[in-house]
Amino acid sequence: MELDLAGAELKAVLNRLRRAQGQISGVIRMIEEGRDCEDVVTQLAAASRALDRAGFAIIATGLQQCLTGIESGREGGEDPEQMRARLEKLFLSLA
Repeated sequence: MELDLAGAELKAVLNRLRRAQGQISGVIRMIEEGRDCEDVVTQLAAASRALDRAGFAIIATGLQQCLTGIESGREGGEDPEQMRARLEKLFLSLA
């Protein structure tokens, strides 16, 4: 199952990942500076949410593409039930 991110979808996912990257850099800096634990955890939680949202956006795009492939008969030879199970596993990996 290949994922084809294009245009606005790709830009949105990359923006979320860049935001998470910046937040993680901020967490590292905060730890190095000896900042308050509450501030560090708050920033780390924000980075985690950004990563989760990027993952969910990728999975949502994958679901849409898989459904389109199934409807048009182009699921690449993979059984629809196998595809559903793989997508479910991916989704749950973010839970």
